[in-house]
Amino acid sequence: QVQLVESGGGLVQAGGSLRLSCAASGRTFSTYAMGWFRQAPGKEREFVAAISWGGTNTRYADSVRGRFTTSRDNAKNTVYLQMNSLKPEDTAVYYCAAPGSTYTTPRSVDHYAYWGQGTQVTVSS
Repeated sequence: QVQLVESGGGLVQAGGSLRLSCAASGRTFSTYAMGWFRQAPGKEREFVAAISWGGTNTRYADSVRGRFTTSRDNAKNTVYLQMNSLKPEDTAVYYCAAPGSTYTTPRSVDHYAYWGQGTQVTVSS
């Protein structure tokens, strides 16, 4: 089994920054891609970003490209999401996720088998 624990969420004003972390355990972290998703109240869970196992490939949703950056430290079994220039529409519960197979940078919810508990990000206007 894979365990994922997110941290770093909180309340921030529009234009501010937050850095989310996701600590993984339970399998060889460095051989799998990782992803970030978010879910706002009343909306479906949506893809935010993904990073390949070695960190050389990344993929972003159009809504966050240029503002968010994902990275990973395989020595620490941790993946990060740096969020800059935050907007009120970024308000959501953010989840990190691990795929069930060796995809490069998967963006579909269906490709992910393991999920963290989520961390709330609230951006005030």
